[in-house]
Amino acid sequence: MTDAPSLVPPGRRWWLPQGPAVQRAFFGGWTVAVFAFLYLPIALLVVYSFNDSKLNLYWAGFTTKWYGLLFGNEVLLRAFQNSLIVATATTALSVVIGTSAAWLLYRYRFPAQQTLGLLIFIPMVMPEVLMGVSLLVLFVSLGIPLGYTTLIIAHTTFCFPFVLVGVQARLQGIDPSLEEAAMDLGATPLKAFWLVIIPYLLPAIVAGALMSFTLSFDEYIVTIFTSGADSQTLPLKVYGMVRVGLNPQLNALSTLFIAATAVLVIASQVFTRKKTI
Repeated sequence: MTDAPSLVPPGRRWWLPQGPAVQRAFFGGWTVAVFAFLYLPIALLVVYSFNDSKLNLYWAGFTTKWYGLLFGNEVLLRAFQNSLIVATATTALSVVIGTSAAWLLYRYRFPAQQTLGLLIFIPMVMPEVLMGVSLLVLFVSLGIPLGYTTLIIAHTTFCFPFVLVGVQARLQGIDPSLEEAAMDLGATPLKAFWLVIIPYLLPAIVAGALMSFTLSFDEYIVTIFTSGADSQTLPLKVYGMVRVGLNPQLNALSTLFIAATAVLVIASQVFTRKKTI
């Protein structure tokens, strides 16, 4: 009985243990080590959010008091409200702008179309420090006071391309006859777009909306330059608290966000799978 083929081509495995079984064990151990490196700190954070010790240097017993103190912390609750307002408005604008731009770039042909499509993707790769400084200079030059408006504009600038990319990818597989059939049945171009194209694009739109909301809610660098005194978001407040010292309330806050993120990811996967079946 011959051995199973090696997982690595000959001549490129001099640094690996020899033998298929040993190589499988090696790759399996490496995978476990990578996942442990990524998720073990998160697991410790969740565990210490229930630790009765304020220093988190040792386990002093189980408690949920940090969650009670968190929900009574007016500063963090106000910052959370600000982040929620900005992220929700950013998501709505990003979905409208990104979906409309993707459809226009797909549906119509006009001069400098490729150049415009390239310029749209620049905010996705531009360093956040440069974007924050440039937007700050723009707002100051236009005399726009820093606050919710500037935050929403700044966050929408780098969030809507993520919606556009997803919608464009979805449009590559669309059947052009769908819109034509709707118009042959008496629908106007706008009605055909709303009743036929939008339902087809809905999985990509939802995915882009979730990405935009997450990016906006977690954004820190651009927010530093474009937020005002009354529009401080949660990342800014959390960073300010961390600079002073470790606070178990932040562990509780992070645990709640981890749980909410897991729920959103699972819901997104279920929704997308139902739409594609």
